[in-house]
Amino acid sequence: MFFLLRVGFWLSIAIMLLPAAPAPQGENGPAMSATDALSAASATVSDMRGFCDRQPAACAVGAQALHAFGQKAQASAKWAYDYLSTRNAGESGKDKIAPVAVAGELASQNTLQAADRAPAWRGPASRIAEMSRPATDRAN
Repeated sequence: MFFLLRVGFWLSIAIMLLPAAPAPQGENGPAMSATDALSAASATVSDMRGFCDRQPAACAVGAQALHAFGQKAQASAKWAYDYLSTRNAGESGKDKIAPVAVAGELASQNTLQAADRAPAWRGPASRIAEMSRPATDRAN
């Protein structure tokens, strides 16, 4: 329940900071100053602080509901983790993450293919390289 109060508080702060649509001609907006809004907000917060003193049964039920929600969230997270773990265990090893390096050794990730390891294309030899070879090699 306290989570909902916090969400409501922050949403109201965000809404207050957003610009308002301009009022139509002849209509004045609400006559409220920032100090009036601040005093109203502080009165609301002080009233919420005393809610559990005035309504202890409602607070007890709210605490039980939050506890049940927490247990359901934990069970759902465990189910999702187990489901994803078993689903990923059956897939091939190529999608798995490479092991981490141990004791400062670099672990190979083996990501290069045979085409990646081939030397780059160099093009035809230049005339300078051709002329620098011995004459006996040039005839062949």
